[in-house]
Amino acid sequence: MQILKGRKVALCVSASVSAYKALDIVSLLGKLGAHVRVAMSEESKKFLSPLLFEALSHEAVLHDDAQSWASGGLNPIALARWAEVLLIAPATANTINKIASGIADSALLHTVLAFSGKVLIAPAANTAMLESPITKQSLEKLRALGIEIIPTQEKILVCGELGDGALADSQEIVWRTARALLCEDFWRNRPACISGGGSVEKIDDVRYLSNFSSGKMAQNLAAALYLRGANVCLVHSNLAAPFSAFALKTLPQSLQHEHAQSAAEFLQKLQKWIDSQDAEPLPYLFMAAAISDYRPENAASGKRKKSEIGQSWNLQCVQTPDILATLRKENICTIGFKLEGAQDALQNARNALAQKNLDAICLNTLQDAPFGSESNSIAFVTARECTRFEPSHKLLQSFCILDSARRLHDG
Repeated sequence: MQILKGRKVALCVSASVSAYKALDIVSLLGKLGAHVRVAMSEESKKFLSPLLFEALSHEAVLHDDAQSWASGGLNPIALARWAEVLLIAPATANTINKIASGIADSALLHTVLAFSGKVLIAPAANTAMLESPITKQSLEKLRALGIEIIPTQEKILVCGELGDGALADSQEIVWRTARALLCEDFWRNRPACISGGGSVEKIDDVRYLSNFSSGKMAQNLAAALYLRGANVCLVHSNLAAPFSAFALKTLPQSLQHEHAQSAAEFLQKLQKWIDSQDAEPLPYLFMAAAISDYRPENAASGKRKKSEIGQSWNLQCVQTPDILATLRKENICTIGFKLEGAQDALQNARNALAQKNLDAICLNTLQDAPFGSESNSIAFVTARECTRFEPSHKLLQSFCILDSARRLHDG
């Protein structure tokens, strides 16, 4: 259940009023299984005691007055060599400008300078300080060096004014840190689109035809693709339940969202996404939405009254377009999702592969998991093989799907 189990994160905390949020970051990373060690600037100790971070991380905190250069001791070089990812949150304007200038006049800055891996910086500063030409130039220099800058938020700042400069949401910082740890070269910056949720076909302005799909599989698949490094677009109807995967309760903010209701809208949005893609790297389309097979032949305006309809309602319906069969999907790896009854499920999936020109189908049955559940059990079906995944949380199922999907075109 811990997607970051055993991974190593060095968290550097500088002297910002938002330093207390770093406690939440340590807690969230720990719940995901990460091993976190903290370095604090001397000024940050005026806001928080190192003891707080030690209680959460179960590790000694590195600061200027707590360095040991004995064998196996806590010091900037040892911390820099230990960590896989270095996160600076919050990073004040002073810290940002010092890092950009190569200044290392504290244990925290020594650690940053000695670290050779992936660095993420989450700024927190007054708007005027953040927009200073000096700070802006420093941030551009850091980006050019491959350092990821996590965008700030616009909020009421300590000065009492509304402005940009507040530390990013803790969940978003953790998402980005997890992405830095779990990113794979194959998926890095690869376009990926997921459709999700149940389509909605209008009867009148009050009623509609739909299904019980919650969209949870699509949300978890979008999250897994994000963590692997893909550029993700989620095309969805109204999702029935909020996203929740272990300690993470919101989807990453940088996910692209496209809203669609009817089958026709899903078709239009998905085709638009396909047409906007280049052939390299090969884009991936995951059709996890539950699209209605039928729609009312004539949707009414307003509300049809019971007195007008009578004792029975003979609602005339027509078939909706088969999206997977209709989409023009040249130079796209397309993976469908199919829900079946237990009888002939695998054969029906293989028939759909050929009929709809798909690379693979994720098959599950009504017996695998009820609608809206957090877990699933999927079989990844191609023309040559069928790989069944053990029942697990839908985020873990999504990682299994991506591993199988990668093998379709990897190398």
